[in-house]
Amino acid sequence: MMYPYTELPDETLITHSHLKEENGVKIVDVHFERPSDNCFDSARCRLPSYEWIIRDGYSDDEIAMFEHLLRDGAHIFYKYAAIGGASVAKVV
Repeated sequence: MMYPYTELPDETLITHSHLKEENGVKIVDVHFERPSDNCFDSARCRLPSYEWIIRDGYSDDEIAMFEHLLRDGAHIFYKYAAIGGASVAKVV
């Protein structure tokens, strides 16, 4: 289950998972997706390791911008993941 976070001007939709725990580590997956000529561009980053587990269609510069956004706002993703998404959001 993924929860909506925001949409960027280029139509990239940012969603995040619920809070998961693996080996005692609290994990949130953050997914980026936008429509493209080939269907969708997709990228997914796992917090707190910042490991990109999906990366298809986004440039290196775009991924760097996403990582900057994640590093500045990781606490927000953890907060919303722990409570099941923002109260105004619908489950995607």
